[in-house]
Amino acid sequence: MVDVACHYQPVTDRVLIKLDPVQNKSEGGILLTDDFEPVRNSGTVLALGPKVKADVAVGDRVLFHCFDEIKVLDDDCAVVRDNSLLLKF
Repeated sequence: MVDVACHYQPVTDRVLIKLDPVQNKSEGGILLTDDFEPVRNSGTVLALGPKVKADVAVGDRVLFHCFDEIKVLDDDCAVVRDNSLLLKF
């Protein structure tokens, strides 16, 4: 995988996020099939645009509103607006 944070810098109010890995088991321990596509709406902040107003920093884990993301380069990174961030943890 290409190191996305080194090659891309978000603009305006965008946040570059490395998405959490896909789980192949449910919380109850049931194995999930390969065609199951879970909603991935959490990850780690890799880079911030210059006009981000949200209280986040590089390295923070965040949860964002699903379906607001734009996939970047591969399925492991996404770009979202700062107002799509719901919480950091």
